[in-house]
Amino acid sequence: MSATPSAAFHKRVTPGGWAAVAWGLGIVFTALLRMRVPGQEGPEVLPGFVILRWDGLLMLSVGTLLTLRGSALLARRPTSALNHLLVAPVIASTPLGVTAIPFAQYLAVDVALYAIAASRPGREARRALLLAEGLLVAYLAVRALCGWAAGTTGTLAVALAALVAWLLGRSEGQAREYAERSRAQAAEQAVTTERLRIAREMHDTVAHSIGIVALQAGAARRVIDTQPEGARQALGEIETASRETLAGLRRMLGALRTPDTDAQERPEPGPAASGSTETSAEVPGLPEMPGLGALDRLAELTGNAGVRVAVRVAGAPRPLPPDIDLSAFRIVQEAVTNVVRHSGADSCTVTVDHRGPDSLAVTVEDGGPVPGHARVNPGPGSGYGLTGMRERVAVLHGEFTAGPRPGGGFRVTARLPLPTGDTTP
Repeated sequence: MSATPSAAFHKRVTPGGWAAVAWGLGIVFTALLRMRVPGQEGPEVLPGFVILRWDGLLMLSVGTLLTLRGSALLARRPTSALNHLLVAPVIASTPLGVTAIPFAQYLAVDVALYAIAASRPGREARRALLLAEGLLVAYLAVRALCGWAAGTTGTLAVALAALVAWLLGRSEGQAREYAERSRAQAAEQAVTTERLRIAREMHDTVAHSIGIVALQAGAARRVIDTQPEGARQALGEIETASRETLAGLRRMLGALRTPDTDAQERPEPGPAASGSTETSAEVPGLPEMPGLGALDRLAELTGNAGVRVAVRVAGAPRPLPPDIDLSAFRIVQEAVTNVVRHSGADSCTVTVDHRGPDSLAVTVEDGGPVPGHARVNPGPGSGYGLTGMRERVAVLHGEFTAGPRPGGGFRVTARLPLPTGDTTP
């Protein structure tokens, strides 16, 4: 049996569960102090006569019930839970014949202080600490006013232990908040950088299209008198290129000029699937502005890196707008790069589906790690992992999914809508 289920069990236990466990351990420790154990001539603490009577056992039972109730409330109502947990040691300490609340009876309170300090806002966490420390001071004050003996040094040790538990919890909470802020900032920066990259690529695409328009316009001007049919064909190509460029600009600008308010809320898979976050760079051997026509070359380059890529095309290929063609290739390129870097697989499948009447779908999937397969690093990637792929799809108002496959491995799917109808202003 592996150690994984054990680790999962520890993660499943709630802070309230640990508080109940701490109370039970405290009861056991208290009982051991009051009985003779092997190696001792007698018990370290003589049991008071009250604890052996029915009323003493009743007080211990009431304290236990309060602790269990407080443990159950700790996740939902921490303030109410702490009140239950604070009353429990006061009641349970009464039949023990002690001059201060023992450390063992305060263990559950320490666990609650740690949990509250780690997960609740600073003001609520500080109020919980004041309640826990204030109870100890009040307990000593009541005993002193009644003329009873008061265990000041013992109470001081219990108070210090509670303070240490609170400080540890507060430290963990601050570390978690810092990690969350760092992840959110990294995701926001990745989205911004990827959008700038898309804008640069779109600029290059538009510049290329305008260059074609200029060439065709010049050719049409030269032959308009001698070859009207050639001029008509050149003007038709100018119209097509202009419409495609205008449609691409509209898609890009419509998304990029709207701030992405939910980028930080998008779920990310685990580290093995999250993709690379290095600075983007072109892969040697690919065109400067590639499209799906360069998939075979990408497969060849990836095969040289140790991972076989099978390219499948469903449906009849059709002409694509330059921005969609480029984005589809970039999505496939990044997904394949993630397979090489993170999956440990020796092969993957790229499927380009043209069968949708108004959309293009690309899928990259692998079968998972191969035993004994050595991972290789092919060099710089083409974007920002899943964040970059998701952003490209969002710019084109498409659909993106990424996650583990049911039979093992990982699958990335992007569905990009194709423009239909007239694209003129």
